[in-house]
Amino acid sequence: MIITVANQKGGVGKTTTAINLSAAVANKGFRTLLIDLDPQANSSMSYIDVRQVTRSMYDVLVSEELPLDEVVVPTPVENLYVAPSRIALAKLESKLIGELDGPFRLKDKMKDVASKYDYILIDTPPTLGMITVNALVASTHVLVPIQSSYFALEGTDDLLETIEKIKARPNPNLQLLGVVITMHDKRTTLAKDIHDQIGSVFGDRLFNTVITKSIRLEESPAYKESIFTFAPKSSGAMEYYSLSEEILARV
Repeated sequence: MIITVANQKGGVGKTTTAINLSAAVANKGFRTLLIDLDPQANSSMSYIDVRQVTRSMYDVLVSEELPLDEVVVPTPVENLYVAPSRIALAKLESKLIGELDGPFRLKDKMKDVASKYDYILIDTPPTLGMITVNALVASTHVLVPIQSSYFALEGTDDLLETIEKIKARPNPNLQLLGVVITMHDKRTTLAKDIHDQIGSVFGDRLFNTVITKSIRLEESPAYKESIFTFAPKSSGAMEYYSLSEEILARV
């Protein structure tokens, strides 16, 4: 299973979802790879010291010779590995535009590693550019985090349209795994209205698990830990564990 975590809006809890969901799956004994395709490298920073990274996903995707396997490094979480990003990845968009194999670079590189992992999760930048397209072309499923806010659904049509275009030609097997509401403040009436609104749009594709606002979730990456070791009894840990259960049940 290759799951891309995508939303072209920034600040929706995309990276938080990628790092904690991958840890949750790894904790269940599944060999898991987290591929960081966001030039900000926040997923990488959450588990490793990126200053020690000499080769990253940028090098993999611009080089014909460098296998993806050679940039993968273990994390402190058992069964969890990361293919790190660096800021250089921001230059990838311009390099791939106009290349015939531009949208397929990641898919081609993953052929040799996919069988080595039970689950692969891909964190993407907050855009619908060539990097995100590469992730969607290489994936079996896409998971969409949507922030519980007044403008929650703004831009969602563009993302769904992109997914449909990917399904139409380069990856007909791509499936919308589901939508998860993040940064939810259940104390407010507005939050309940937003939840109902998102539910009316996505129906049974909306996960029952809702990720509530949590200081612990924000703090854990700074200590290079997932929420499960940083604050194992927190609401964030319980919610991401619950989300992982739902996801594994669906796939």
